[in-house]
Amino acid sequence: MAEQSEIAIAPSNTAQSRAWDGDQGEFWAERAERFDEGVAAYHERFLDAAEISPAAQVLDVGCGSGKVTRDAARRAAAGWAHGVDLSAPLVDLARVLAQREGVANASFERADAQVHPFPTVDLVLSRHGAMFFGAPRDAFTHLGRALAPGGGLALLTWQPAEHNPWMGGFRSVLSGGREGAPPVDGPGPLSMSEPAVVRALLESAGFERVRLDGLRERMYFGRDAADAFRFVTGQFSGLLAGLEAAQRERAEARLLALLTEHESERGVLFESAAWLVRARRP
Repeated sequence: MAEQSEIAIAPSNTAQSRAWDGDQGEFWAERAERFDEGVAAYHERFLDAAEISPAAQVLDVGCGSGKVTRDAARRAAAGWAHGVDLSAPLVDLARVLAQREGVANASFERADAQVHPFPTVDLVLSRHGAMFFGAPRDAFTHLGRALAPGGGLALLTWQPAEHNPWMGGFRSVLSGGREGAPPVDGPGPLSMSEPAVVRALLESAGFERVRLDGLRERMYFGRDAADAFRFVTGQFSGLLAGLEAAQRERAEARLLALLTEHESERGVLFESAAWLVRARRP
């Protein structure tokens, strides 16, 4: 595990910090390229919508291995982009990748964006990272204070589970139907899936001109069913951990069948849908 440093963590984010700076963060760091490939169809549209100016000063929240940060820094060639994440393994990897790719104006830091003291920035970005705040209103209020007047916020969040069949589908087949899509309340991938909730949240945190645009793309999970199977069973290993051998064998067979159904010439693809969320600080 990467060396950890003491940072300020909001009490509501303690569990998230423990997971992302532990085994979950290690798993994502080891498979960072696959996670980026999974949502690659959204990437350029997200950055285009953020309208990153050449001299912009950009904060990337929940930066993971830094793909968004690095590409934002390339667009802000006369400015900079700074990525923060709770995961030391991911932040360490992000630094390595930025150096390897020669993106000198991208920097990274392990920090809790809900409480970390940030410098003033022009733009706050988060690609599927802002859904995991323990106290979302506090977090967005804090991020709003870091934005210069008129500064922008651009987020990518998931739409409801019915538009993302992979989300509940994997959990269901691996649990024998005991588990479904993640809950919409509390930190998690669906916490910002309802437009009315998102608008109320951001407006209560002081943002204005809140806009949500629906995007639909196919998510990539592997070259073929066998490749995707290794990735998905690793990501959802907790659902398999407590099963007896026969139960586990049945669950894995169900998953392999589901993945095989979604094989294509471009790999294993599932329908997905996200919200492109934009807002401004007054």
